[in-house]
Amino acid sequence: MNAPVRFLFAAVIVLLATGRLKASPVIFVVRHAEKLAMLGNDPNLSPAGQKRAEALARMLKDANIMAIFTSQFKRTQETAAPLAKATNVTSTSVAANDLPQLIQKLREGQGNALVVGHGDTIPQLMKMLGINEAVQIPDNDYGELFVVSMTDKPQLLRLHYPF
Repeated sequence: MNAPVRFLFAAVIVLLATGRLKASPVIFVVRHAEKLAMLGNDPNLSPAGQKRAEALARMLKDANIMAIFTSQFKRTQETAAPLAKATNVTSTSVAANDLPQLIQKLREGQGNALVVGHGDTIPQLMKMLGINEAVQIPDNDYGELFVVSMTDKPQLLRLHYPF
């Protein structure tokens, strides 16, 4: 087990031990993986992005994901695809600019969820989930994993995952 996976495992154990994961759903939020050079406004993932998507699936396959949300863009759908396949959960597409609808679907959910978003939408999503910490994602950063425990006062655990 590599160091980032060990850290994630340890963090989840701490959350379980403190009771934070016991009754509260957890929302995992990532930016889409690396994309091909812009050839239009809807590029596919690059080979590096495909590897990162597979790494994400390996990390979250046992996280009891009950719902997966992507935007209408291929890069988010392709990032979620390996996990959807591994968990047999069909992803739901929500327009990238319709965060209120996404929040409604997350709040209606009955379990853990993955959201694959965009560098410019994730900061606002975090605010709407009740996270007060400012979130900024550099343009070249595709490895952030935000773990939000949906307690009465949502808690944020910010991690990085390699591929």
